[in-house]
Amino acid sequence: MEFAELIRTPRVDNVVLHRPFYPAVEGTLCLTGHHLILSSRQDNTEELWLLHSNIDAIDKRFVGPLGTIIIKCKDFRIIQLDIPGMEECLNIASSIEALSTLDSITLMYPFFYRPMFEVIEDGWHSFLPEQEFELYSSATSEWRLSYVNKEFAVCPSYPPIVIVPKSIDDEALRKVATFRHGGRFPVLSYYHKKNGMVIMRSGQPLTGTNGRRCKEDEKLINATLRAGKRGYIIDTRSLTVAQQARAKGGGFEQEAHYPQWRRIHKSIERYHILQESLIKLVEACNDQTHNMDRWLSKLEASNWLTHIKEILTTACLAAQCIDREGASILIHGTEGTDSTLQVTSLAQIILEPRSRTIRGFEALIEREWLQAGHPFQQRCAQSAYCNSKQKWESPVFLLFLDCVWQILRQFPCSFEFNENFLIMLFEHAYASQFGTFLGNNESERCKLKLQQKTMSLWSWVNRPSELRKFTSPLFEANNLVIWPSVAPQSLHLWEGIFLRWNRSSKYLDEAYEEMVNIIEYNKELQAKVNILRRQLAELETEDGMQESP
Repeated sequence: MEFAELIRTPRVDNVVLHRPFYPAVEGTLCLTGHHLILSSRQDNTEELWLLHSNIDAIDKRFVGPLGTIIIKCKDFRIIQLDIPGMEECLNIASSIEALSTLDSITLMYPFFYRPMFEVIEDGWHSFLPEQEFELYSSATSEWRLSYVNKEFAVCPSYPPIVIVPKSIDDEALRKVATFRHGGRFPVLSYYHKKNGMVIMRSGQPLTGTNGRRCKEDEKLINATLRAGKRGYIIDTRSLTVAQQARAKGGGFEQEAHYPQWRRIHKSIERYHILQESLIKLVEACNDQTHNMDRWLSKLEASNWLTHIKEILTTACLAAQCIDREGASILIHGTEGTDSTLQVTSLAQIILEPRSRTIRGFEALIEREWLQAGHPFQQRCAQSAYCNSKQKWESPVFLLFLDCVWQILRQFPCSFEFNENFLIMLFEHAYASQFGTFLGNNESERCKLKLQQKTMSLWSWVNRPSELRKFTSPLFEANNLVIWPSVAPQSLHLWEGIFLRWNRSSKYLDEAYEEMVNIIEYNKELQAKVNILRRQLAELETEDGMQESP
């Protein structure tokens, strides 16, 4: 298929662009295979370059011969184009609709993008499982790399290489895979070097109504326990939902077969419930007519902050089991690709200082989201504005980033990255020139040959010129466990995401710049103090030598 077939009118003059925080500008609108471009050809006026894949929905309005297209973006921005001529307006609208809903992944922009920057590091090879395993292998010899899923035959949503207990062979893993949803047998998610406790994750056990069991599964998860120790299974579903899953062939671990494990149910919502919550929240944030009571009631009715609280509470529970109880844990919901990954990732941010650095957090995204099989292509297909909702769309990753922001806000000095880093990840998960978030799992990415045909997001982010934008000036390495508050008073609406197109951040940006300047000046003064102290110590030493006979 040629893009030209989808573009009915490639160019229109005298189009007026309205967008947040900029004056209206008149210019020429051009449509390419992947971008909507508006150029005014005036000095000091920024061009608009908008990826078609960032367009969530469009509305059309007509007043006489003038047509207006309202473009609603996946990053929650709303842009208005005033187009002279009804036919041109209809042609542009139908072209945008066709180009923003391409079925084939290989027609998307990452397959056509060619970087204008020098590639210093190949991001596709920055966070390989073998490298991550080396970090653990120095502390323990009880785990091994398994290549049982080398051809993605055992579990299509797992990577080719996983970390499992050394005492469990590959044949046993194959049997366990048939007992777990989607073949997602328990694998290592995190090893706590302080006490040797671990977080494992998996899909639900397929016990069904007959109480089916699997001896190899029991042996696998028991292999993570120390002598005389108990473990915890954290099920991210309510007991009612887990019991309902048994009728469909799923279920949960029976106490009789897992006597050393205590099961805890935590209810974390998923799928359309989260999507509806996001839609309500964005709608409330975009309505500027609310009085205080109505705004607060709409914010509460969205339940967004309630979902944040549920996820953070479960992550804190997981971290407490590891650090304070000295107990290993297994986490799963149904598939183990959504709420499970939210909890395992956030628990690591609480427990592991490396996860609070830029490269450590990138490694976490790779390991616990991309390689772990979170279906980005499905979950991020649409955002808060699209009307044609599919059952698999859900802001799971955005909720995770929001939870990270809540912790960052409470512990601003413990994170090497700033809020802009999290916003950038949100934007690229929904629309990007990079191939990192394409596909639903490693198997799909392998078939698409993303490593050979697209550029990794990390290749761009980890260049020094970009890293400076994402590095927090407040960062001071903190090797302690951090315990975020999940009290309602401690959780805030993430204005940097949900209100950034509704009110200017000019004064906040100026305050941030001033803070950076103060910190830099303080460092300069501290360096001068250190030099003067050294000089004083040298002078005192010289005086002491002269006074001695």
